[in-house]
Amino acid sequence: MIAQRAIGIRAGTSYLVKAGAEPPENARGDENMKNIRRIAIAVAVAGGAAAAFAGTAAATTASTDSSALPCTANQFSTKLVYGGAGAGQRQAALQFTANQGERCVLSGRADVNLVGAHDVLVNNEARADAPPVLIANGSSAYVPLHWTAIGADDEQQTPNAVTMTAPADSNPHGDPIDPNVTVDWTFGAVDANADSHTIDVGALTAGEAPAA
Repeated sequence: MIAQRAIGIRAGTSYLVKAGAEPPENARGDENMKNIRRIAIAVAVAGGAAAAFAGTAAATTASTDSSALPCTANQFSTKLVYGGAGAGQRQAALQFTANQGERCVLSGRADVNLVGAHDVLVNNEARADAPPVLIANGSSAYVPLHWTAIGADDEQQTPNAVTMTAPADSNPHGDPIDPNVTVDWTFGAVDANADSHTIDVGALTAGEAPAA
């Protein structure tokens, strides 16, 4: 009895050949097409994975771009954003937005202070090594602010302004630029008594500040 083996299926029909014999031309063609399809699928999958990896790498590189220089005060605008109130607690943020065409890095621990309200202290809760944030072409970053306002009127004080010192005080050409940024305080009185007398400042966060 001559040994036979099935080598493929075409249109639902098996074709048989003698053991050791070459498959028919149409069978070899089918096998070649299957191999081509397998290779094409593998290439497509690999290409998709590579593209996804490249996108992730690009996003990571952008947030830690070593070619971006520390921001000077004229590269971004600054504003206070009200975040809401409840049970005597107050939330807000100091938001920094890069001017169009500008690209620079802000320190993860912003140098924030107050003008006026001498009994109210700034409590900077950000770590000294908080990661810096790149802002560019209209993108923003912010530091959250928190304080209380539950004391009697004579135990509260109202700041005149909040200030921030930009990381750099000169441009790449060496021209001096005032690093001091001042924004009028518009959120009313702050507790200034023995139990509560701080405005807490968090670490710099990428994106726009949440608004109430």
